Amino acid sequence: MANDEATARPAPREVRIDKRQVRVLAHPLRMRLVGALRVKGPATATTLAELLGTNTGATSYHLRQLADVGLVVEDPDRGSGRQRWWQAAHDVTNWDATDFDDDPDARAAIEWIQGDQVRLLAETADRWFATQHEWSPAWRDAFGMSDIFMTIPAARLEELQAEVWKVLERYHREADNADPVDPEARPVQVFLASYPLHEGLR
Repeated sequence: MANDEATARPAPREVRIDKRQVRVLAHPLRMRLVGALRVKGPATATTLAELLGTNTGATSYHLRQLADVGLVVEDPDRGSGRQRWWQAAHDVTNWDATDFDDDPDARAAIEWIQGDQVRLLAETADRWFATQHEWSPAWRDAFGMSDIFMTIPAARLEELQAEVWKVLERYHREADNADPVDPEARPVQVFLASYPLHEGLR
């Protein structure tokens, strides 16, 4: 049964990135490579290059850089001859911004990664705005963005985000274990973000 499968499903492989890993990861193509492998599963450099609109040589180079710090690994069961298959070493990347306060280079790298997350959000929203007319009314009502204003201590904000994240993880598990998969289901990307309110609005 689906509930039994969900219970038996292994926990996501998580990594709390260290200073070396964050410095390697802070690159636009490397970020996309890790994301693509997590979403699409194992792939060759050629397949990833076609997916991300780059060339195979650059893709192979950056995959090796990611492998050197343990963020991607080869999939030996799929490789044949000179063809190398790669897979993400983890499902989830964790860190706290303060993990890198004592290393200026790592701090700059994590700030770049945080900015890239915002750029990805903006790109995702722009693609939606350009294509939303192609979707059904139900999906156009379901997609979108909302916000809320509150005054809250840092510790409570962390509790709130952890609680919301648990809800997202539960829905993720249930979707993965749905049997049969709903034919109306579509892949979606959910962002969780919180930022300080603009000074002038306080």
